[in-house]
Amino acid sequence: MKIAVTYENEDIFQHFGHTAQFKIYEIEDGKVVYSHIVDTNGSGHGALTEMLSEMHVDSLICGGIGVGAQNALAEAGIQLYGGVSGNADLAIDALLAGKLEFDPDACCNHHGHNGEGHSCGAEKHGCMGHDCTR
Repeated sequence: MKIAVTYENEDIFQHFGHTAQFKIYEIEDGKVVYSHIVDTNGSGHGALTEMLSEMHVDSLICGGIGVGAQNALAEAGIQLYGGVSGNADLAIDALLAGKLEFDPDACCNHHGHNGEGHSCGAEKHGCMGHDCTR
């Protein structure tokens, strides 16, 4: 199994479509056996989803993520754990222990279409500079 995490300075980067790096974790028998960091070369969410699919990633942990990216990941068969913040390694440990706190409805919309207008808890996951909706 492979799990990707949007990544910056050991933490989960909070905007999937703008992440410069993923940290990829390879899991066997419920344990991390290998991890490495890959650059995204500034790709948008469509290219990022394709990149993850080509790397045979099974799951993604991230902070904010738009509806289009969520749909693309679902179509690629990649399980999403959104609305997560903090240290990437600790998030992986929590996921493997069945204790990862995530928001299945996490959605950040950076194009001003605020939808229902609910707050995503921006102060919790650091997306204070844009509109977020749930």
